[in-house]
Amino acid sequence: MKSIILAITITFSFSVSVHGQGTAQNSSLYLNQPIPGTTPEIFAPGTVSLKDQFEFGSFFSKDGKEFYYAVDSGGKAETRFMQLKNGEWTKPVKLLTDEKYSYNDPCLSPDGKQLFFISDMPLDGKGEKKDYDIWYMVRTGNGWSKPMNAGKAINSARNEYYISFAKNGAMYFSSNVAAAENDQDNYDIYAAPQKNGVFRQPLRLSDSVNTKGYEADVFVAPDESYIIFCASVPEGYGRGDLWISFKKPDGTWTKAKNMGKLINTPGTEFCPFVSGDGKYFFYTSNRDIYWVDSRIIDGLR
Repeated sequence: MKSIILAITITFSFSVSVHGQGTAQNSSLYLNQPIPGTTPEIFAPGTVSLKDQFEFGSFFSKDGKEFYYAVDSGGKAETRFMQLKNGEWTKPVKLLTDEKYSYNDPCLSPDGKQLFFISDMPLDGKGEKKDYDIWYMVRTGNGWSKPMNAGKAINSARNEYYISFAKNGAMYFSSNVAAAENDQDNYDIYAAPQKNGVFRQPLRLSDSVNTKGYEADVFVAPDESYIIFCASVPEGYGRGDLWISFKKPDGTWTKAKNMGKLINTPGTEFCPFVSGDGKYFFYTSNRDIYWVDSRIIDGLR
């Protein structure tokens, strides 16, 4: 489960090349950071990616003017937020935080009106921590509503992790709901169609994607042409690698392919995300958020 993946990431050190191949051009839509080339670079060092801090789960709004990410804080996660206002980015603020419960894996709905995330808080928000569920808040004139559980159509008595949406409203996520009692780390990727604002029964993706091991942290392209996800399998470079699968014309998925040693290391890579303009690929590695030109995805087709 993700708690194990996070623990592995914290304790297992490894190196990634952070020498950019991009230009000196800056973009205000990406925290005024130098644009990366085809070699991964740490994203926003000194602002988002800090020494002695563990950041993950990054997400930009479709227009690039809102940035959400998670930070490990004393063994629990909190969600932080930055916004582009009057040409300047605000400093990170704690959007979702609690002394006991975790809030992470932020993701906006396709229309930007709902903020989804996962949390281990009980349904009534009181008492001991429970399994991870998917929750959401509704955007209001003054910010966000109180958190609401995504409901039984999505959540189970097991863990649900990491949300990503296709432009048609289908929700992709992972869960260990089908895992045996003695194999709780067997997570699979699911897709829940949405019709008239209501999520339908989630469907487990095929064995081209899912195995008897750990598959989680899925990002789906808006047109559902590909998915990127974290998998912990013997064939990988490290303890958890990023893999990619493309949708074929008949609607089935290609056999998942490892994204290679440019991205993956002997440690753990997870939390994939591609910006709304399709230009940049973000992920977490070595306790920091990285980004790279998304052209690397085309090279894997």
